[in-house]
Amino acid sequence: MPSHEVISQITVREKAVAFTFDDGPNPEFTPQILDIFREAGGKATFFMIGTQMEKSLGTAQAVHEQGHEIGNHTYTHPALPEVGPDECRRELAQTEELIVRVTGSKPRVFRPPYAAINAEVAAMAAGEFGYHSIGAVNGAATDWEMPGVRHIVDKTREALAPGSVLLFHDGFDDRSQTVEAVGILVSELTREGYRLVTVSELLEMGEDD
Repeated sequence: MPSHEVISQITVREKAVAFTFDDGPNPEFTPQILDIFREAGGKATFFMIGTQMEKSLGTAQAVHEQGHEIGNHTYTHPALPEVGPDECRRELAQTEELIVRVTGSKPRVFRPPYAAINAEVAAMAAGEFGYHSIGAVNGAATDWEMPGVRHIVDKTREALAPGSVLLFHDGFDDRSQTVEAVGILVSELTREGYRLVTVSELLEMGEDD
């Protein structure tokens, strides 16, 4: 049974991190992220919004076909503690259905919009859906605010360690700063011997310890 805790850092024995991308898929920026990871030989996790998937199913399919993980980021991106349990359940179920349609399998990981989660939402995600709730260590990078490439890179470097989950955004707004920052980070980390893995792979590495 998945934990009710939000997971941002996992104890692992090797140098590995999980890059994650929220709010997509986006037909302009998601493919640029895919190119970076293909060239680096790495994998990532994309926490997709159901309504965005419906607009860009082909992009979602490309994410899956290139070996990346798709996680649940709800259907319309509400703050789940502010909606009732029936609405919360519907938000998760509708996007799960889309993910199954694209990948053929149920998602294992979920990220609550706005990092807003309470005991009831965590219990539903774990108990009813079997999801691990996923956070991130580099919230200070605030890539969604477009604070500049160097800010995103530096704040991420300050926060990360082996076993870290890293948060970025490929959906909504102009994500060119994120794409550039991720390119720099991927290049630096692979040069330093880090493996770039999905969140589920990172979780499994932690379980092996």
